[in-house]
Amino acid sequence: MIVLEFKARVKPAQATAIDDAIRTSQFVRNKAVRYWMDSQKVGKYDLSKLCKDLAGEFPFAKKLNSMARQAAAERAWSSISRFYEHRKKGIKPVGFPKFKKHSRSVEYKTSGWKLLGPKRIKFTDGFGIGELRLIGTYDLARYDESLIKRVRLVRRADGYYVQFCIQVNVQVQSEPSQKAVGLDLGLRYFIAASDGTVVETPQFYRKSERRLNRANRQKSRKYRKGAKPQSRNYHKARNRYARKHLRVSRQRNEWAKSIAYCVIQSNDLVAYEDLNVKGLVRNRHLAKSISDAGWSTFRCWLEYFGRKYGKATVAVPPHYTSQDCSNCGKRVNKALSVRTHHCPHCGYEADRDVNAAINILRLGLTTVGHTGSYTLGEIGPLAELEQSC
Repeated sequence: MIVLEFKARVKPAQATAIDDAIRTSQFVRNKAVRYWMDSQKVGKYDLSKLCKDLAGEFPFAKKLNSMARQAAAERAWSSISRFYEHRKKGIKPVGFPKFKKHSRSVEYKTSGWKLLGPKRIKFTDGFGIGELRLIGTYDLARYDESLIKRVRLVRRADGYYVQFCIQVNVQVQSEPSQKAVGLDLGLRYFIAASDGTVVETPQFYRKSERRLNRANRQKSRKYRKGAKPQSRNYHKARNRYARKHLRVSRQRNEWAKSIAYCVIQSNDLVAYEDLNVKGLVRNRHLAKSISDAGWSTFRCWLEYFGRKYGKATVAVPPHYTSQDCSNCGKRVNKALSVRTHHCPHCGYEADRDVNAAINILRLGLTTVGHTGSYTLGEIGPLAELEQSC
């Protein structure tokens, strides 16, 4: 499954219609969650039946395509089933389903839309979205229309986008490089490889922080407390602020994507740390730097490219990888501020992160801690990660 994304050229009336469709999808999803809370033994098919009842009760819900209503109910069931799974496995927090307040997308299945050409699509539900022109470099004519399983309308700060979920085989045959590498993720270096290669952290947010703070102050000055609705100047300032954040997130995503692609193309096996990023960001001194590094994004792209090109990606536990000596195996305790590993037992000296990367590679080669790893083209939960703009 791949996702092709195009920007849509939208008129003001069409933008209003898309916003109405997004709000209706959010309404159906929240109603499904409420129905599950108030009833007992509610399953996935019960939520699908609820969609028909909502269409008969609320005229605006009937405007939304029937399969789009079912897709909204499936989103609700996805959060419910995740809650059951976490509670069964003892994962905390369990993630109790919550009501959506600010949805940004509506999803159609195989009806409610029609392709008029390689770069034109028409939505045929009751909201009157009509025909949209698609802006992008990829050609949908390469794929049969029956392979398109989902179409999403996504609202972002810089406009509206149309995503096509296409069911195709993304696996690509590649020549083996006969190489294996261990990666240590850090804040000083984005990655430190077991062969001594290091990549500096780009720090996209840190470099843009001054401009972001200035835009945030300008937005705050235009906010009128207690005023509903807010002024037009406030919404303009809010949009400028959101666009700057969107630019930073795109920079981080493209950076992680390019580094992951190079790593996968150069090696047959990649071992990396199975970091608990949600737990690490609780450190109030390092939370901003950890979030700016984008470790989770890098791991997602690494696993996706590993599955696509048939390379082994192994997640190993990070415990004591920085403390153990990669030469003799003795444990050398050191503070986080100590950046050089020096072993008093064997005299081995190396960069702290490179020493950790060698230990990570050794753990990966001995097949220890394969939780979250996808080897030799296995299908994982990241099958829909690829976004081609």
